[in-house]
Amino acid sequence: MWSDPRPHDARQFYEEEYRLSYKHSYNPKPKHVLRAGHVALSRFEKVEQLLLNRKTVLDVGTGGGEFAYLLQSFGHRVSGVEPNKGYADYSIREYGLTVQVGFVQDATFPLESFDVVTIWHVLEHTEDPGFILALLRSWLKPDGTLVVEVPNVEATCQAPHSTFHEAHLYNFNVVSLRRLARKHGLYEARHLISQDGGNITMFFARTEPLIADQFAAMIPGNCEWISRIVRQHNTLQHHLSPVPYVRAWQRLRRSLKEKRETMDAANGKAILDNLYAPHLQAVP
Repeated sequence: MWSDPRPHDARQFYEEEYRLSYKHSYNPKPKHVLRAGHVALSRFEKVEQLLLNRKTVLDVGTGGGEFAYLLQSFGHRVSGVEPNKGYADYSIREYGLTVQVGFVQDATFPLESFDVVTIWHVLEHTEDPGFILALLRSWLKPDGTLVVEVPNVEATCQAPHSTFHEAHLYNFNVVSLRRLARKHGLYEARHLISQDGGNITMFFARTEPLIADQFAAMIPGNCEWISRIVRQHNTLQHHLSPVPYVRAWQRLRRSLKEKRETMDAANGKAILDNLYAPHLQAVP
């Protein structure tokens, strides 16, 4: 499922305009750093078992650098890729990260050089997600793991008009993401779906499972399945459910909490160091 016609010139939009459009800021504000820090901790929980020993990690779409900085603080060797110049420069300057500023398809890394590659909410923004998956596979060690997280097109936790975000060129459900990856030599080890149904996190290996499936590019019935969900998720039904009101209350509480917690912070690094300290101390 994809956007046609494309709403933006991807190069210009993601290099210069995306963060301004989405965050209204060329560099992360303190509240953005704190919010992304909490997200980084939740992502670390998902990959913690993959990182039991010191690992080489590539984080694609590093953003402001919060997740990469967390992994670096744990002692992992982390590289990043980020096309947005403002956010990439900030992550390098603020956290001392190693980040290639540019698009992942232009990045240069040695083949089979990473134990873990993560790409959080980036694949849906790319112009050719199949090519990107194949590229990431080439940078992955033979026994490595690729972690892909994307929005779930089957989700109904968001308002209907937000189902297809203007910046998302492609949309996935579990079976289409699994099949696209399989087409490019990646095999699902497992997947998670967030509690609200909004996100899919899938873990891929390069090694084909012992029980081989009969691969075919077509997914019979998937188009009709997604279409049915999208049609049934209408505005009236959404506003008659408690979901929008609970989310509005949660956003208000989060905003007030962020103001308190960032009020005296000197910079982004101080915010993250304070947030991450209890978790770093808990690890032997």
